[in-house]
Amino acid sequence: MGYWESSGSAPTSVKIVIAGGFGVGKTTLVGAVSDVIPLRTEALVTSESVDVDDMTGLPGKRTTTVAMDFGRINVAHDLVLYLFGTPGQNRFWFMWDDLIRGAIGAVILIDTRRLEDSFAAVDYFEAKHLPFVIAVNEFEGAPRYPLDDVRQALAVADDVPIIAIDARSREASKQALIAVTQHALRILTPVPRGAL
Repeated sequence: MGYWESSGSAPTSVKIVIAGGFGVGKTTLVGAVSDVIPLRTEALVTSESVDVDDMTGLPGKRTTTVAMDFGRINVAHDLVLYLFGTPGQNRFWFMWDDLIRGAIGAVILIDTRRLEDSFAAVDYFEAKHLPFVIAVNEFEGAPRYPLDDVRQALAVADDVPIIAIDARSREASKQALIAVTQHALRILTPVPRGAL
């Protein structure tokens, strides 16, 4: 009996957005966790982007997402997560409104070496009232800070989960997806009448 036959009904599908600034590891996270070969829309970083994209702290960056990344993961027999990674450069942010449509939440990846690049993504999801979690991608050689310090630096509310991950790790990336799913359920589940 196959996966789809065993449960007796079609699984629930959920859309999650993987967002953040340029070069924070969005494509890496989607690739690490996806059960299928991820769809990537990458282009080579060329000399044309020298005055447009800030490559500070990204010496090995050779490609960039120009539309989106897409992956899929089965997290339970009845739950499938569809992952949409956003492009990081400001000039491609016009696509974010379309990419978040129908999403239950977002994972905002950050790089502590370029924390200022995270403010715009946090502001965006706060303005859209879409549940999100902060995932600190712990790059090798990057400074490590207590997560409470990261919360203060980003000025995010106490109820927003902040976790540390390695976006290359399937298990760590799954924890970020579980965290945003649980957070979204807490926020989006209506409180029954008389429960308060």
